[in-house]
Amino acid sequence: MDPFLAGLLGTGLVFLLLFIGMPIAFAMFFVGFAGLTYLTSPGAALPVLARTTYEVSAYYPYTVIPLFIVMGGFAGSSGMTQELYMSFDKWLRRLPGGLSIATIGACAGFSAVSGSSVATAAAMGTVALPEMKRFGYDMGLATGSIAAGGTLGFLIPPSIGFVVYGMLTEQSIGKLLIAGIVPGVLLALSFIFIVILMVKLNPRLAPASPDPVFWREKLSALLDVWEPLSIFVIVMGGIYMGFFTPTEAGAIGATMLFVVALFKRKLNFTTLKEALQEAVRISVMVLFLVAGANVFSYFLAISTIPMVTSTWVAELEVSRYLILTIIIVVYLFLGCFLDAISMMVLTMPVIFPIILTLHFDPIWFGVIAVLMMEAGLITPPMGLNIFTVAGVAKDVPVETIFKGVAPFLIAIFAVVFMITLFPKLALLLPTMMLR
Repeated sequence: MDPFLAGLLGTGLVFLLLFIGMPIAFAMFFVGFAGLTYLTSPGAALPVLARTTYEVSAYYPYTVIPLFIVMGGFAGSSGMTQELYMSFDKWLRRLPGGLSIATIGACAGFSAVSGSSVATAAAMGTVALPEMKRFGYDMGLATGSIAAGGTLGFLIPPSIGFVVYGMLTEQSIGKLLIAGIVPGVLLALSFIFIVILMVKLNPRLAPASPDPVFWREKLSALLDVWEPLSIFVIVMGGIYMGFFTPTEAGAIGATMLFVVALFKRKLNFTTLKEALQEAVRISVMVLFLVAGANVFSYFLAISTIPMVTSTWVAELEVSRYLILTIIIVVYLFLGCFLDAISMMVLTMPVIFPIILTLHFDPIWFGVIAVLMMEAGLITPPMGLNIFTVAGVAKDVPVETIFKGVAPFLIAIFAVVFMITLFPKLALLLPTMMLR
């Protein structure tokens, strides 16, 4: 059989295995190994399987994953989530949809010390949803703002999305993390704009809060923001200035949050165990996904699919931005059926060579890719953040959450469009890094 045809059949087999319920890591391991065996020999395929699995699990820079997850766990244990929400609430509650805006602001703040969008959505749902219920907020707007705000955890550094992208494409994880700062702030502001616009058009969605907040309360609330802000500045500032690597930054951030939780006497054996178990669970999942993707990539490389596809795309007499639009539409479609990280590991072996062939900046495309992964987190029927919020808001139908989150998808597409028009929004800070 022709290698190219074998590659196409192997790719189709991966999707078939996913359809019947096989975990994506195992599907890529199986198809990659079977494909390598067919195109070479079992003697050549077995060492690839063993070596790739070992190298991914033993590669020191990948320890940044559990460290970022532990940061989020300790941040939640320290009570930082509630403090952030109450601080933003005091400043923003008088705005149209003030509690939803405060929720998005608190999500952005919590994302600065947590690399998990699901953890952000779950933590904020627990804190913000009862308050919005108490003031009579529409449940679509309330749950939609929590689910959308939670996606910021996948973009605002420390971001697991950028770490996985850097692992798959061999790009600088430090530059990718720095590249997410401006787009992350821009997306948070876009979410806030969506809330204000919705409430202006329909004031019944968010009744105004009657309780006044005095300036003394507002100023004292700023004291609750200094902890995540200082940790974010130290962690990301250290990476930006070249003082330490992303892995070292993760260790410093986790240690600082551990000390904060101890100092506040909010860390006990149960919360420590939960944080470490979550770090192990997510780290093993991500590393297996990356290892499976690498084995599958070897198979695709031998089948010549990436090379043939890149050459074919380069010879098309169409704008490269049209091809980029097609890639974005593909991600939007896949987001309906796959979680964010699975979508990334499945597509990068083919899409990344096309991006390089079209002479797009790989760091810039990393931001675009992570933004589209964010869209997948709130896209029906498989939006992970939506089901996370549904687990917190047990009395709210999932359909209501899907409807409430739909307007926020427009904000994500708007930010993708802006970054495409003005790439410097994503590239200015990384190009200024010392290393």
